[in-house]
Amino acid sequence: MSTGPYCYEYPHPAVTTDVALFRLSPDGLTLLLIRRANGPFQGDWALPGGFLEIDEDLHQCAARELREETGVVGVALREVGTFGRPGRDPRERVISVVYYGLAARDGVAPRAASDAAEAAWFPLGRLPALAFDHAEIIRAAHQRLVGDLIDPTVAAPVLPERFTLAELQAVYEGLLAGPWEAPSARVWTLALAQIEETGEERPSARGQPARLYRLKRPSA
Repeated sequence: MSTGPYCYEYPHPAVTTDVALFRLSPDGLTLLLIRRANGPFQGDWALPGGFLEIDEDLHQCAARELREETGVVGVALREVGTFGRPGRDPRERVISVVYYGLAARDGVAPRAASDAAEAAWFPLGRLPALAFDHAEIIRAAHQRLVGDLIDPTVAAPVLPERFTLAELQAVYEGLLAGPWEAPSARVWTLALAQIEETGEERPSARGQPARLYRLKRPSA
């Protein structure tokens, strides 16, 4: 048996990170996908992602892969969870740590590079056939996004600095991308406790001005 610094008696799994990046558009909630330039699943659509380098933090890996494959930078990434079912990758035993992010409505134009042949936004409800177990990962990432909306700062990338309650509700409904149900109402109620009135109003064509709100500022 070899005694090199990274040679072991037992096989070790590989680790990757994948990123589910969402964006609100006039067509609803969309997701950024890349078309794979290499096998396995060459030519199929997948989440941006790739293998963890030996001296790299997981979060750094996710941000790097997103940048290298799509050109997107500066997006806050939050961890979704870990996916490691045997056989999920035909190359070897691969465990993936998944992150999600929410991009601003405008100004995020992906540019495919690295081992991505193409990068494009797709409506969440009309995704193409996906590589690996990425359909399962996307469902989990969206569920995590919806659950995290109890903290409205998660929605900050798609909210103006000052907003009406109607605008906030429209953002939440867009991010929900589905029917408004009891758990969604609870998320909404908890989120309302974390916004505050600005003391300003916006004139309305219907006569009654709308109060303006903002996210509560952190306590000193």
